[in-house]
Amino acid sequence: MNNLFLLFCTLYTTISFAQTAYQELPDPKPKNEELWKQVKTGTYVSFASPDNRYAKSNVPAVSPVLTNWQTKAWKGEKVHTQILIWTTKPLKNTSLFVSDLKGSKQNKIPAGKIKASFLRYVMVDGLNEKGVGCGIPSNLEPSLEADVIDNAKASPIAANTTQPVWLSISIPADAPAGVYKGAVRVIEGKNEILGNLDYSVEVINRTLPAPKQWQYHLDLWQNPDAIARMHQVEKWSDDHLKVMKPYMESLANAGQKVITTTLIHDPWNSQTYDVYSSMIKWTRKKNGSWSYDYTIFDKWVSYMMALGIDRVIECYSMIPWNLKFYYYDEALGKETVLVAEPGTPEYNAHWQPMLADFAKHLKKKGWFNKTTIAMDERPMVAMQKAIAVIKGADKDFKISLAGNYHPEIEKDLFDYCVASNQKIDEKTMQARKKAGSITTFYTCCAEGFPNTFTFSPLAESAWLAWHAANKGYDGYLRWAFNSWPQNPLQDSRFGKWSSGDTYFIYPQNRSSIRFERLIEGIEDFEKIRILKEEFKRKDQPKKLQQLDTILAGFEIDALKTQPAGPMLTQAQQVLNNL
Repeated sequence: MNNLFLLFCTLYTTISFAQTAYQELPDPKPKNEELWKQVKTGTYVSFASPDNRYAKSNVPAVSPVLTNWQTKAWKGEKVHTQILIWTTKPLKNTSLFVSDLKGSKQNKIPAGKIKASFLRYVMVDGLNEKGVGCGIPSNLEPSLEADVIDNAKASPIAANTTQPVWLSISIPADAPAGVYKGAVRVIEGKNEILGNLDYSVEVINRTLPAPKQWQYHLDLWQNPDAIARMHQVEKWSDDHLKVMKPYMESLANAGQKVITTTLIHDPWNSQTYDVYSSMIKWTRKKNGSWSYDYTIFDKWVSYMMALGIDRVIECYSMIPWNLKFYYYDEALGKETVLVAEPGTPEYNAHWQPMLADFAKHLKKKGWFNKTTIAMDERPMVAMQKAIAVIKGADKDFKISLAGNYHPEIEKDLFDYCVASNQKIDEKTMQARKKAGSITTFYTCCAEGFPNTFTFSPLAESAWLAWHAANKGYDGYLRWAFNSWPQNPLQDSRFGKWSSGDTYFIYPQNRSSIRFERLIEGIEDFEKIRILKEEFKRKDQPKKLQQLDTILAGFEIDALKTQPAGPMLTQAQQVLNNL
């Protein structure tokens, strides 16, 4: 070992030692002590499949030990894999060192573009007896699963324990094509090398655009209230905006296109641990007229647009799940509530003046053409009545719905997101594309698979974008980006919804394997789009047919008979060789 490396390791571990990992919950499943007794005393390090979650308390099924990994990537792409550390003896201060990736002619991908991060375990549940994630019984047997990509630079590792690591490489957009080689070292204390893993990345002479230019329509619902609670800051204060920034930058870097806003208080009937508060203050004056304060709405929209999330502003919801509409009544001197169904005189009288005023405000701000009045999973008849009120206030208002497919209202919806089990005919899909409308799909607790629960097969998160490419969807919607349960870093379970249903990201802007794999799929979607455009432009029908052939398999029902991982790996290999 050279002196420079010794000096770096000493500095690295001194700095990282202070960043102690948080405490995970105890594993409810006992260790298989007999298997650990069969392991020769020592510490082992190996590359492993990014499709698998490896049990913390068990010996990993890795044979033989893999000390080398190769992959391919486009310029501008982020690629990743998993590393496992398992040990029969306790380790007090284990850290990870990554080198530059070196290519020919002094080309390199600097170590700053490479991250090796410890994965943390959270408590999860599973699906119910019907195989879905809605209506989870409270007595479902829990387990620990790796999901959190931690920010800590060093960590202790207990004896007879498996510790996974997530290796991520961001290829610079200006990296010359070629093969780049580097290594990951696992170090105990100041300079004891526990393992040395070599790997190489073949950078293909194709370039993925920056996330801002991705066309995939990603719509993960944000929850500012959850961040305020977790960071213990006053909502909408400067401190709130400050602590939200890293989270929303991560969302922007995933290609997010939508700003989630609320027109009313609690549009989802307290289904999240942190209830969504209204971004607009409604006041009924003593003379019976109305005033609307858009201060918070404007602050939030401006904030998100400054971060590059600016395609659509979705405003929830004219049809809340509890049909309750809160406002301040000056005559009564207090907050009060109206309960009204769509189509009733009370409902129309409540919404007509607000929407007319809102339209004027949006036009003044220059946001009207980006804004949709949004509802989710509402019955068609209720939607028809709400649409009539919206168009009566301003015929040019755009409307969104996430829910079942209703041909009767399809033309009224600028942004239509259908459940994964719904089918839209090809003629309608093409007509919507020609009109510039957005058509996406979503998954929720109702699907056992594919999904993004904290126990779902990891490849399913990436698989979703391939399904979108196959069916002609513009993208994908999921509630939610950060609607956390009480203690998300330790326990991802949340009431009657399967664990992880309400968030992708963790506090302190810790990413998750699910979120990274979701981005992987979006990058694949963009590759497919770029290649299709090229093959059509160059009149290369055979290559187009190759793409169509691999895409055709990405049907929901296909996952009933085969896992997502091998299917995805094979398709990605074809994609990177076209």
